[in-house]
Amino acid sequence: MQTGGKDQKMEWTEAQKIRIAVDLVAAAKQHLLFLAAVDRNHHLYDGPALQRAIYRYNAFWLPLLAKHSESPVTEGPLVVPLDCEWVWHCHRLNPVQYKNDCEKLYGGILDNSNVVSSIRGTCKSETEEIWSRLYPEEPYEVELTAAPALTEDISEKMSRLGKCTAYDLVSAVKRQSPFFYQVSRPHMSHDVFLEEAVARYRGFLHLIRRNREKSIKRFCVPTYDIDLIWHTHQLHPASYCADVTELLGKVLEHDDMDSDRSKGKKLDTGFSGTTSQWQETFGTRYWKAGAMYRGTAPSPVTVTRFSSHLKSKEVLPSEADKLIRIPDVKTVEVLLEFVGVRDLPEDHKGNLYVSFSKSQPDALFDVKRKLNIFSESGEEMVASFHCEPKGELLFELVSYFPFNLPLSRTKVLGSASLSLQDYLDPVSKLSDQKWLELAPHSGHGNSKPIGLLVAVSFSVPTPAPYVLHMVQSRPFPRRSCLFPLPQRVQQAKSCTRIINDSGIEVFTLRMRSLKMNKQKENSNPNKEVIAVTKVGEEHKLAEFLGNRWSFLNSQLSLQIQKNSCEEDYLCELVGVRMVKFFSGSKLEYQPRHCRRHKTEKNFMTAIEFSAEYPYGEAAALIDLKSGLVKVKKQELVLALVSSAFILSDILKNEGYDSLAVGTEISEVDSGAEERDDSTTQSKPCHVTSSVDGVTGLSLNENIAEDTKVVAPTEGLPSAAGCGGGCGSGCGGSSGNVVKSSGCGGCGGGCGSGCGNTVKSSGCGSGCGGGCGGGCGGGCGGGCGSNWAGNSVKSGACGGCGAGGCGPVLSKASVNENANSNANSCGGQKPVESVKLAGEVAAA
Repeated sequence: MQTGGKDQKMEWTEAQKIRIAVDLVAAAKQHLLFLAAVDRNHHLYDGPALQRAIYRYNAFWLPLLAKHSESPVTEGPLVVPLDCEWVWHCHRLNPVQYKNDCEKLYGGILDNSNVVSSIRGTCKSETEEIWSRLYPEEPYEVELTAAPALTEDISEKMSRLGKCTAYDLVSAVKRQSPFFYQVSRPHMSHDVFLEEAVARYRGFLHLIRRNREKSIKRFCVPTYDIDLIWHTHQLHPASYCADVTELLGKVLEHDDMDSDRSKGKKLDTGFSGTTSQWQETFGTRYWKAGAMYRGTAPSPVTVTRFSSHLKSKEVLPSEADKLIRIPDVKTVEVLLEFVGVRDLPEDHKGNLYVSFSKSQPDALFDVKRKLNIFSESGEEMVASFHCEPKGELLFELVSYFPFNLPLSRTKVLGSASLSLQDYLDPVSKLSDQKWLELAPHSGHGNSKPIGLLVAVSFSVPTPAPYVLHMVQSRPFPRRSCLFPLPQRVQQAKSCTRIINDSGIEVFTLRMRSLKMNKQKENSNPNKEVIAVTKVGEEHKLAEFLGNRWSFLNSQLSLQIQKNSCEEDYLCELVGVRMVKFFSGSKLEYQPRHCRRHKTEKNFMTAIEFSAEYPYGEAAALIDLKSGLVKVKKQELVLALVSSAFILSDILKNEGYDSLAVGTEISEVDSGAEERDDSTTQSKPCHVTSSVDGVTGLSLNENIAEDTKVVAPTEGLPSAAGCGGGCGSGCGGSSGNVVKSSGCGGCGGGCGSGCGNTVKSSGCGSGCGGGCGGGCGGGCGGGCGSNWAGNSVKSGACGGCGAGGCGPVLSKASVNENANSNANSCGGQKPVESVKLAGEVAAA
């Protein structure tokens, strides 16, 4: 991990010696499972259910825990009810306040030793028996699927309690509720990711120790991997207090009440200071793939919990499923920075950048991009993108002259590669910083190889969504051809070709109407959906029976919702699974930045409801205009693509021709300008600078929306806490970016703020507003590609459909035409831009 000097390596080694009495990897896994269980019960986040949980926590759980701490009341471990455990969880995440409350009310810290979480599902009967004996009128477990019907006002009950905590638990719960969204991605529970997170947490504590030794007052702000481990440590109160007191002499505060994220305030300066101190102390980068801020949690599609015990069972493959031969693709998030260069030729002149690409065809990343070098440009620029976890990353060091000189003046000085398999097959190491020796380019030999310092971080590989394109092929009109066509061909129905993301046709779908018998001639005719293979074989996928479409051999049927005023979904798949179709982009596909509201009518989201996801899990996104269908699970691909085809036909027959799938086109992704890639939505759209469409990141810019920081306490070490709080979009109402364009007013609603920028133009007020500085009609009308108000050589499309606002260039990066297609116009496989300084943890 270390590439710095001897002192930096010694600092890291010293940090890893910090003693922690808890197995934090195992405990973090349990922590994540518990947060998921709470998230399946949203009523615990607010309202009467939370009020009742706080009352039960004070009136019943804490007294029982105190009794158990003095003398065990059960032979086995005590099992805490879920609602009480959630309040207890949030209370412990303010360790100083928890310690004070426990000592005041019960004479000492109430620890979690010999206590088991409710999610373990074991030993409950013994605890329930003790509970019933001590509290005969209060049930051990309460119904959490709906707001409780209270016979007496909770506040009145609370006022009569002899012992009650002083901490404002309602506010604490509200601040902690968004945290799960930030740590709910699958890679968070992977052993390697958690082991590295524990090591980074020790490094984080080491920085705080060094600050205390030097009497430096600094708010140390964590990234989300560190914050997850920090929370986990605090959930063991006795161990946490003992461990940090041994390390720091005092209990380390974790106060999550400060939510001011504006530039220059505590959170912003705290993260900037933590980043600088980390990199100076350990010689490595502070950012980490999969550990940065995801943006605010998307709005739920329902507040009503799905109460069925239906599991997400696999749909058994039918004969028709064999038509779909889409290979499984895995994806990995990559953060990449070029930190330094050494041993340049003595006669070297000109500026430098590094071009990077993949060594072999990649379904997710098949472009070549450029990035400046930190030691040369003085700006810390980090590229974020997704690719397949195979092959090699290729790097070319390029020398260029910036003043619009001929392309021949560009010179490749050397090249190197980095194998992804070395890190990810199997997953062995998710972060690295190393010097690579560059092989000299032909004709550019050097006595000593040039060295390139590369910092890279990966997330754990996860399955990529299945991407299919529905392209409508219309029959030839009678007079479209010089020679008459056979009658059979002339009267052929239109069909829809299903094409995978590599441009290969998988099969064709057709709708076939069947005449009813005379007795039922006034009824709607029956219909069938037919799949035709490339060799002409026909397979019936679904048939219309009465008021529903039945998918043959898949135990699923599609029912159209007629009373749309009563339900907000349009139709649903029912059977072994329940999938409802909602108009617009929902949940993780929810548009966050810049996409025009009017395009939402073209989108439909399939959301699956199950016991695991009672409030819904996004299963697919359907763009009815471009014909793009993105499906998460292979077993649902055929059913959801067929459903999209049926829905398109229904909407077209009802007069919504603009919503029919795209007609035959020369390129697969005809709707690119309307397309909103889900991976891009979760990123803020303001940027710092870019080279050829790759956006650079300044780690001294805006802090994350969800970051908290500890208020200074006299004599105590301080550090940032986290908790979520409420986010309001892309780094506030103004862009607040330096040397670049800022996309203003994106997250918290369109139309707020003009990108407040320095030495650059600002991208206007969300969707369509536009505000000065060379910016077009906001994100809807397109941000002109500008630098300091002056046009650069190439124009950029500001449509913001897929990759945020159009590329904007800082002075250091005006060297070639900006490639707007990959970054702003919804082109396929864009390189994402991330505002890393604005993506740190919240406590």
